[in-house]
Amino acid sequence: MAGTSSLASAVGTALAVPFSWLARIIDVPLRAWQRLTGYNGMAVFFLAPNMLIFGIFVLFPLVINFAYSMTGGGALFLSDRTYVGAEQYQRLFDCSNYLDPRSCTEDMFWTAVRNTTIFVVLQVALMIGVALITALVLNRDLRARSFWRAVFFFPVLLSPVVVGLIWRWILQRQGLLNYMIFELGFDPVNWLVERNWAFAAAIGVSVWAHVGFYALILLAGLQAIPKDLYEAAEMDGTRPARVFWRITLPLLAPNLLVVLVLTLIRSVQIFDEVYVLTGGGPGTSTLFLTQYIYEIGFASLLRNPGLAAAASILMGTVLVVLTLLQLGLARRNETKDKR
Repeated sequence: MAGTSSLASAVGTALAVPFSWLARIIDVPLRAWQRLTGYNGMAVFFLAPNMLIFGIFVLFPLVINFAYSMTGGGALFLSDRTYVGAEQYQRLFDCSNYLDPRSCTEDMFWTAVRNTTIFVVLQVALMIGVALITALVLNRDLRARSFWRAVFFFPVLLSPVVVGLIWRWILQRQGLLNYMIFELGFDPVNWLVERNWAFAAAIGVSVWAHVGFYALILLAGLQAIPKDLYEAAEMDGTRPARVFWRITLPLLAPNLLVVLVLTLIRSVQIFDEVYVLTGGGPGTSTLFLTQYIYEIGFASLLRNPGLAAAASILMGTVLVVLTLLQLGLARRNETKDKR
């Protein structure tokens, strides 16, 4: 121990001089900035690198995307494109009946909007329900509890492409699931060919791939609830259902809000695993908004980057509005609880 202490002391002494030089070099711009902006301006200095990265990778692409949405034609570079104003937005909204995509100029866009809306409602509800049940089960005193937690979290580690390929192999006509069904004496099902089954498969695969992450968030919330509340309820003879509604659910509300916001954003942006699984088919039954933007902007022979940019701006605006509404409702409930 004495030898180790002496070595550490020697290393510290040897580094003292270069450290002092380095500190003086760093202090030069810091002192200059403080003289220029005052003490409070130092926060700007330390935040500037993060703000610069945010501006380059978030704000700048947003501005470029908005600029593209005001142009027409198939040219890639912005200087080669024709300014058309709000024409792309008018084309997206040119519709006599928004509930009937066939009456719209961009029928594929409204088909994707309809599919995405149905997908979001069903997938978010199912995801939160399954994640909550999974977290409640994993929070109990199970044998090999850590193993089961790892099992539920493992799909989160997989690439979305891998998830899509695995489930495509399972659900295809001559796949593993149909083999098991046939061995049980039933007729095979065209899971990825029939429209309703393909849509259900897209929801199920998405829930399977991501439920572990959301269950982990809810599990952290459950473990933060004080145990003495449950002990007091047990001493009072409170029924388990009442304990859940009166203690668990209210104290888990902040975590549920986080899961709701993240699930909603993720479900609106669904693309990769479903694209690998079904390719948007059969027909347009699993064509979602993000795939429409990809197809019209990059993959289609008649690509229109301006139209794709306008659709992405609309999708981002809807996401921001929904998130603000959820946060506003949560803040309103918190204010009521404090009263």
